[in-house]
Amino acid sequence: MTLTFDGTVIVPVADPDDGERTTRGLEQHLGSASTVVVVNVIEKAGGGIDKAPMGQREEYAEEIFDRAQAALRDSPATVEAETLYGTDVVETIFDEARQRDADAVVFNPREGNRLAELLTGDVARRMVKEAAVPVVALPQTTSE
Repeated sequence: MTLTFDGTVIVPVADPDDGERTTRGLEQHLGSASTVVVVNVIEKAGGGIDKAPMGQREEYAEEIFDRAQAALRDSPATVEAETLYGTDVVETIFDEARQRDADAVVFNPREGNRLAELLTGDVARRMVKEAAVPVVALPQTTSE
């Protein structure tokens, strides 16, 4: 059985390597009816001090999008990129998925140790546990 996405999928990515890796893994599951919305969430501090200047974070998001979109250059899918802003990454991703009536959120879980997961809140685990739309975790590839 081959999994294909014939509608809109939200693809959250955290950094340029993640964007490229995820979209390369997704490419084989896309057709001409697919719309891929690559998103990067700029987490706002919610009244506190932000982690980095906004302009710097927006420039970094553009680097992420460039790499992700380049990996899908030969794909028949429509590819979009969107910078999102929110105080909770997971909620922000699912809000976007609902607004766009997305069929799924598709991501490639990043490797990390348990301590890092505990400190960061483990976004991947929360995405699965708090899913507002179907969530698909792409298989890890060994050809990196």
